[in-house]
Amino acid sequence: MLRLTKKADYGLMALKYLAEHPEATALSAKDIAEAYHIPAQLLAKILQRLAKVGILKSHAGMNGGYSLLKNPRRISAFEVIFAIDGPLFITSCFTHEGNCDLTNSCTIKEPLARVNETISSVLKNIHISDLVEEGRSKTVRELITIRSASGEKIMQVT
Repeated sequence: MLRLTKKADYGLMALKYLAEHPEATALSAKDIAEAYHIPAQLLAKILQRLAKVGILKSHAGMNGGYSLLKNPRRISAFEVIFAIDGPLFITSCFTHEGNCDLTNSCTIKEPLARVNETISSVLKNIHISDLVEEGRSKTVRELITIRSASGEKIMQVT
């Protein structure tokens, strides 16, 4: 089963929260963690990472915290997940270390590569602004429909 890590979940939740509060100059990791009942220390590390890669801006001082560095329409889910977890690989065939031992005899690596590319493409087309909209927008529902090469619907996330 394809599953995001808790860190990626928390990162996306935090960015959604920041996008929902554009009036705030900065929000602390503690405030965001309390809003979602998630571990504040872990969230602080995630937010630091997102600041380091240029998704967030870190504000020092007594009223410090974090704010979005870019417009939520320009921050993709893929970008956030990549910043937190590194490259996205849905199978052990494709890793940052190279290919698996069965690469030469594998008969499913190409279809799996296409699935990986499709999921990456979907995540690149979902933006933080899409997550903020009341309910899931039609655009996001359409993006999260995965179809076979013949056009048959294989899976839809609802």
